Amino acid sequence: MPLTADDDIRALLEGARTIALVGASDRPDRPSYRVMATLQRHGYRVIPVNPQITGEHVHGEFVFRDLDQLGDPIDIVDIFRRSDAAGAVVDQAIAIGAKAVWMQLGVVDPAAAARAEAAGLQVVMDRCPAIEIPRLGVAPIAA
Repeated sequence: MPLTADDDIRALLEGARTIALVGASDRPDRPSYRVMATLQRHGYRVIPVNPQITGEHVHGEFVFRDLDQLGDPIDIVDIFRRSDAAGAVVDQAIAIGAKAVWMQLGVVDPAAAARAEAAGLQVVMDRCPAIEIPRLGVAPIAA
């Protein structure tokens, strides 16, 4: 079961330091652009992933093509993709040893969530960390 209890989601957010944001955008009108900035301001390192803008920079971070290009351990893979594309991202998150997958508002894939949980990852589905952080009173992440 995806995490739904406030205490569990708070613990995940408080324990995370590095977030890969799949579906990051360089367009200020896109939700992923704003959420990335919000997460960075809160103290997280956010690594953008988007094959359409690979090699560019968003909020000062180099944009990678795929999760398997990242050399750093990833605490949360934040998925800004359609539900029908989320499963492939979840499979990549499992393959790189991420600790958790977070499917954004409107992104629901129970089968992918079950695969992630079976592989030992925590799963949050159909929520936004930029909403949950203030709602749950998560303190800024210390460097």
